[in-house]
Amino acid sequence: MKKTLKILSKCISAAGLMLLCILAVWIISSKASGGEPSLAGYQAKAVLSGSMEPTFMTGSIIIVKQPDSKEHLKTEDIITFKSGDKLITHRIVEVKKTKSGVLYQTKGDNNDAPDMEYVQPENITGKYTGFTLPYAGYAAEFAASKEGSALLLFIPGLLLLLSAARTIFLALKEYETKNA
Repeated sequence: MKKTLKILSKCISAAGLMLLCILAVWIISSKASGGEPSLAGYQAKAVLSGSMEPTFMTGSIIIVKQPDSKEHLKTEDIITFKSGDKLITHRIVEVKKTKSGVLYQTKGDNNDAPDMEYVQPENITGKYTGFTLPYAGYAAEFAASKEGSALLLFIPGLLLLLSAARTIFLALKEYETKNA
C-alpha cells in the first residue's frame, strides 16, 4: 500500500510538472510570436463567456483549426472569428451568398438572437474541432497574466533549487554516515 501511494504521488507530481511546463511553453511562445501559439495548424482558445453554453462552459479550452476553405463552411459549424479586437466563437446559423462572396450569420447557443453583423470569411480564424478541455481556460488565462507569467518562471526555478538542495543534503548525510 505504501509503495502504491509513493508511485501515485510521483505520477501526480510528474503530471503537475508537465502541465506547468506546457503552460510555460504556451505562454512564452505566444509572447515571443506576438500571436496565438499553434501546433500543426491547431490552436487552443479559452472560452471567456457563457454564450455557447451548454456546448462548452465558461473557463473551458477549445481546440480550433484553420478550415481548408473559409468559403465552404456550413450551417451548424462552430467558428472562431475576429470582431473588432475580440475573438468570438459562435455557431453558423445562416450562410448568405452575395455577389461579393459568402457571409455567415452566427449565434451563440445560449443567446436569444443571432449576432448583429455577418461574418466575412477573412475574419474567420478557426473552426471548432470538437475537442474541449473543461475549466483549463481559467489556468491558461491566469498564466497569460503578468502574475501568472511570473509564477510560471518562478515556480520551476524554485522547484529546481529545492531539488538541488535536497540532493546536496542527502549526499552530505550519506558522507557523514560513511565517515562516522
